[in-house]
Amino acid sequence: MPSALVTGTSTGIGQATAISLARKGYTVFAAMRNTAAAGPLAKAAADENLTITPMAMDVDDDRSVERGVARVLQAEGRIDVLVNNAGIGGGGGAVELTPLAKFRQVMETNFFGLLRCTQAVIPAMRRQKSGFIANISSGAARFAIAMMGDYVASKFAVEGLSECLAQEMKAFGVRVAVIEPGFIATPIFGKGEPSPQDPAYPHGRRLAALMGALLPNASSPFEVGDLIAELAMNSDDRLRHGVGHAAAELINCRQGMSDADWVALGGVTDADFAATFKAGLGLDLKL
Repeated sequence: MPSALVTGTSTGIGQATAISLARKGYTVFAAMRNTAAAGPLAKAAADENLTITPMAMDVDDDRSVERGVARVLQAEGRIDVLVNNAGIGGGGGAVELTPLAKFRQVMETNFFGLLRCTQAVIPAMRRQKSGFIANISSGAARFAIAMMGDYVASKFAVEGLSECLAQEMKAFGVRVAVIEPGFIATPIFGKGEPSPQDPAYPHGRRLAALMGALLPNASSPFEVGDLIAELAMNSDDRLRHGVGHAAAELINCRQGMSDADWVALGGVTDADFAATFKAGLGLDLKL
């Protein structure tokens, strides 16, 4: 059986991806910081007789990642799939007001954690001359909007790293995919610690209105998990893959505007901001 290592599997996209891969016949090692949270995943595995092994691994810690990867290699002799999913949300604050410590925290997990796991797995994939690495980015990496600077910066970094990595891995038979979820029903939206607000920045209210209009129709995390499982099993070598509610619409909305027009949204009235998303996405923002 092929083997897969998935990070951030206690909830959401990571949990769904572990299940989706196991349903396709993969032996899945489901990494999470604290295996006390593995109950729902273990139950799903037992109910469907899936080969999923929850294991403790903190992507922010060098030694923890080294031990986790070594455990998979010792058990299976190879790693066919790496899904870099572990991540945290941003604080929803203006760049000026978001503490540097918060930027570092978000970058440490969302970017350096992903990089740490990737560097640990690549030697085995190069030796076996095959493999698939799925890096979970975000539609926000193509749709940068005010008050999400810490989170968006981390996902821009993931996109740039992935593009370079895909070129480097091509000669070794290792595919790299960037997964860009839209609005997915996961706990990440409730986990971020809000950054300080200032009435000088109306953008926070506008962001809340936009998210409030999108979240009620959020997609199941299994849309992402099933896509990753499908990509792992085929030969699709496209780099970027949007998935989930409004992913394509948000990306197309941004791509349909010039940089100047997109930046100008930061200075318009609430009514004009709402009108832009009514025209582009059919959304009724409560502003």
